[in-house]
Amino acid sequence: MHSVKAPSQRKNWVNWVLFFATLVIVFIIGLFAASIVERRSEAQLYFQMVSPIPEWEPDNAVWGENFPRQYERYKMTLDTSFVSKYYGSAMVDYLDKYPELVVMWAGYAFSRDYNQGRGHYYSVTDVHNTLRTGVPQPATCWTCKSTDVPRMMSKIGIRAYYAQTWAEMGPNIQHPIGCQDCHDPETMNLRITRPALVEAFARQGIDINDATRQEMRSLVCAQCHVEYYFGPENYLVFPWDEGFSAEEMERDKDNIDHVDWVHALSRTPMLKAQHPDYELYKTGIHAQRDVSCADCHMPYMREGGIKFTDHHLVSPLTKVDRSCMVCHRDDEASLIARVYEQQDRVSELRRIAERNLARVHIEAKHAWDAGATEEEMAPVLELIRHSQWRWDWVAAANAMGFHSPSEALRVLGTSIQKAQEASLIMTGIFRKYNVDYPIQMPDISTKEKAQAAIGLDMEQMKKEKEVWKSTVLPQWLNQ
Repeated sequence: MHSVKAPSQRKNWVNWVLFFATLVIVFIIGLFAASIVERRSEAQLYFQMVSPIPEWEPDNAVWGENFPRQYERYKMTLDTSFVSKYYGSAMVDYLDKYPELVVMWAGYAFSRDYNQGRGHYYSVTDVHNTLRTGVPQPATCWTCKSTDVPRMMSKIGIRAYYAQTWAEMGPNIQHPIGCQDCHDPETMNLRITRPALVEAFARQGIDINDATRQEMRSLVCAQCHVEYYFGPENYLVFPWDEGFSAEEMERDKDNIDHVDWVHALSRTPMLKAQHPDYELYKTGIHAQRDVSCADCHMPYMREGGIKFTDHHLVSPLTKVDRSCMVCHRDDEASLIARVYEQQDRVSELRRIAERNLARVHIEAKHAWDAGATEEEMAPVLELIRHSQWRWDWVAAANAMGFHSPSEALRVLGTSIQKAQEASLIMTGIFRKYNVDYPIQMPDISTKEKAQAAIGLDMEQMKKEKEVWKSTVLPQWLNQ
């Protein structure tokens, strides 16, 4: 017969198993508890203010004392080494790359100088260096360039700020784009510091204070990465009353007969787009899926138990693993190839539009010189105005149309169509006034040749800028 263990023996064995199992569970729970305490301590340290930040503190280094991780990442915008197929953060001379732009902007300061925007750290320096400030400009031009702007608006008032000239305001503008532009210094919550955005939404019956945090992660960018114009007394206005599309913004400006400048060759009352990144983004798939600007350009990072936003604002192509691949499951090389494929298509139509526009401006000058009347030229000028506006609505935005590729292609198509219609109307004018057609085009194959063709004395402008930089600028910086 088999022996049978007593009940007491079985109970002892089970008790020992339960005892050791309990020890293991307690040990694991202890590890979790220690980890939680450690993470909470890190979080408390992360949000612990070393020193209070004044309400309108413009110096990013002061904010950096409290938030060193974000500040160190922000300082990486000094690095301009990244170059993608379509720009990146390196300095690119757009007029050298696309000399047709010189003719398209004849009579406007952009025909002198137009470069790729570098990192936020250079926002004030690049304004000092540009040849465009050789033409008198209002203080409104500083609005998106510095953390000193909200400080000055608070100090002297919004209208008084806009009423000054660029040169008068210059000594007060010392610090580049940074922390105070987007954050409340007490709570670190995202906030809007530029009144034009608040006013634009208010005209639509929208209270910006009702925006969600995810919406704010785009709206703080939309303070500056937008289209705007200078209204009476150079008051900054966003043309959103009709909507965000190219046609709606065009209609908004037409309703008030807004003119940025009159073209020196074609005599067209022109519109100049600035950088309508937010408006183009709003028509795209990412906006429809509630993906914010920060999700791609400022993706989250982790350091220990701390999760924070990457303040190295740069192309998402430099951090595909943390931007694109959070949602898209393709490998990095495939994602970058898809971006370039879409940008290639936009670039192709953009170049066609630029060649057409340079040609019609020159053709319009020949029509005027031949004796065309204002009545005959009126439909031509309207077509040129709308054609170049639509081209610029895409071209002035960053990312070569990637923020909304299908919309960028559609708008460029209408730009090309309108330029061709303008040229077709002028063929009738040329026949009436016995002008040989096609018109003999000047050589605008380089920036220098194009600038000479429209009568710019670039050597003199460069000398004047160097004198200004050696005399006036040091006084500004010391002041």
